[in-house]
Amino acid sequence: MARVALVHLGKVYPSRASARDPNGVRALDDLTLEAADGELLVLVGPSGCGKSTALRLVAGLEEATSGEIRIAGAVVNDLPPQARNVAMVFQDYALYPHMTVRRNLEFPLRMRGAGRAEIDRRVATVARQLDLAALLDRLPKQLSGGQRQRVAMGRALVREPAVSLLDEPLSNLDAKLRVEVRAEIGALQARTRTTMLYVTHDQVEAMTLGERVAVLHAGRLQQVAAPRELYDRPASAFVAGFIGNPPMNLLPGRVVANGDGARVAVACGTLRVAAEAVGRRSATDAPEVTVGIRPEALARADPGAANALRFEVAHVEWLGHETLAHLRAPAPADARRDAEPRGAGVVARLPGLHPLAAGEPLVLDVDPARVYLFDRDGRALG
Repeated sequence: MARVALVHLGKVYPSRASARDPNGVRALDDLTLEAADGELLVLVGPSGCGKSTALRLVAGLEEATSGEIRIAGAVVNDLPPQARNVAMVFQDYALYPHMTVRRNLEFPLRMRGAGRAEIDRRVATVARQLDLAALLDRLPKQLSGGQRQRVAMGRALVREPAVSLLDEPLSNLDAKLRVEVRAEIGALQARTRTTMLYVTHDQVEAMTLGERVAVLHAGRLQQVAAPRELYDRPASAFVAGFIGNPPMNLLPGRVVANGDGARVAVACGTLRVAAEAVGRRSATDAPEVTVGIRPEALARADPGAANALRFEVAHVEWLGHETLAHLRAPAPADARRDAEPRGAGVVARLPGLHPLAAGEPLVLDVDPARVYLFDRDGRALG
């Protein structure tokens, strides 16, 4: 096990000079991040955000353009992959099809010249940890997808690496199997306390697996925190809109009053908000903000409710235990029947089944303490 530190790490892929991108493609920009000894740190973000590039830089499969990579306190930028004592599990299983599970697990040890007794000991340990003992004499084609993924993980762990790197290891599995293998990975890491960097684009995976989660966007770190803090205290509008399923509703708004009676106007009404959420923003000094409301913070209300917002139902998803109401701004009184529909920009998560129909009005209320405000540049206010 070892601590991993990325210090002002940058990666630029050279490209043909052009007016649009004369200096190449910047995959990572000044990334500073640290995984503690024995921690499972998840890197999450949309495609192209640089999360897999960061993993490949730690593994030594790519060369950093700037910054340092430290493993157990030592700078490893100039070390080849085999000298870094890291193991990587890729998106595809990459098993040798002509080798049994046992031979696949043995392969990295045989390549390192380990003795027969040492090989047998490590393979037996990993097979027991990953419940592979009954599968050791099977070929990969005789295994299920989840079993193949466990063999791929076992081949990485059998080396007893200082750091394990997992690059979207569950993306090829079906939904049910993803949940099962995700639980196995979490339990395995808890038993072994191996330092793990886990990359995924699935924020559900990130929030359920990571002790801490680092959110990346366009090559830059947006926020790193425990899952609960990411959800409750997003540092930016991007994090707020990325973390959560359904994601946070983000609406353009305008501060119309500050102080104890702080209010923000949006298209569907005027909201009371907590004074600390507004910060120093006034109704006359750059009042434009982005208003964030979690879908579960919206509740059905009477038209006279203190924080009433008025919507029109666009469409509804009935999920049994809850109803997801997709909403849009109500049509103006003088709107034509054949007018273009307004955008369905708000989702409300309502417990139970609600008999809502497209086109009907809906009044919702929100607790002022559960309203988030973000500046023009996306930073959280307050």
